[in-house]
Amino acid sequence: MIHPTAIVHPGAELAADVEVGPYAVIGEHVKIGRGTRIGAHAVIDGWTTIGEENQIFQMAAVGAAPQDLKYKGEETLVIIGDRNVIREFATIHRGTMSGRRQTVVGSGNMLMAYSHVAHDCILGDGIVMANATALAGHVTVDNFAILGGLVAIHQFVRIGGYVMIGGGTMVGHDIPPFTIAATCDKRDASLRGLNLIGLKRRGFSPELITDLKRAYRILAFSKLKLPEALAKMKSDLRQSPELSYFIEFIEKSERGICRP
Repeated sequence: MIHPTAIVHPGAELAADVEVGPYAVIGEHVKIGRGTRIGAHAVIDGWTTIGEENQIFQMAAVGAAPQDLKYKGEETLVIIGDRNVIREFATIHRGTMSGRRQTVVGSGNMLMAYSHVAHDCILGDGIVMANATALAGHVTVDNFAILGGLVAIHQFVRIGGYVMIGGGTMVGHDIPPFTIAATCDKRDASLRGLNLIGLKRRGFSPELITDLKRAYRILAFSKLKLPEALAKMKSDLRQSPELSYFIEFIEKSERGICRP
């Protein structure tokens, strides 16, 4: 299953059915789970652990040293789950000692061509990063977010679950879950409403979507200060795990949230 032109370090640990394409390079500390396929000319390096049934296409680079001037070759990690698709020229860099010491990609994600996951990022499950989307260091992306092409996300930003970000958007603040964000008049991202189609596709009930609409209206249109708006959501709306997530995300935001 390993092409004769591929270079696989004797110290690497590959499951018996892993496929490695022509001229691919697998480093000493790499571990790859069963059913994973590595395309031609891909490079998997560093202290990288890859789960099962992933597809890593030609020319992708996973586990390279972080683009951080403070990094001095320390043992930091890339951890990738199962059933991810990592397309051509995508890059995933390992963590830093001053950060989380690891970069994590969950399961069932699609990282399209030229997308970049920088050091110390944490990605959940079911995420789509379209072509040339770039995450700076220390970014967190929650489950089932969709990031359009050419999106650029600032360091330490958090993207909520079930979010959709329009192509070409520059994101400098946290984006609350269940919302749509896009660039307006060449400025930072702003909220454009709930991701209603995405929520319906993910099986959210009409009642739950109605509750989230009410919460969004309070956030966007009540003219209340943020603590007062959150208190109103807690007192006036039917509580659910999804609404609690929406409220707690905003409460815990360190960079501040995108606003309408």
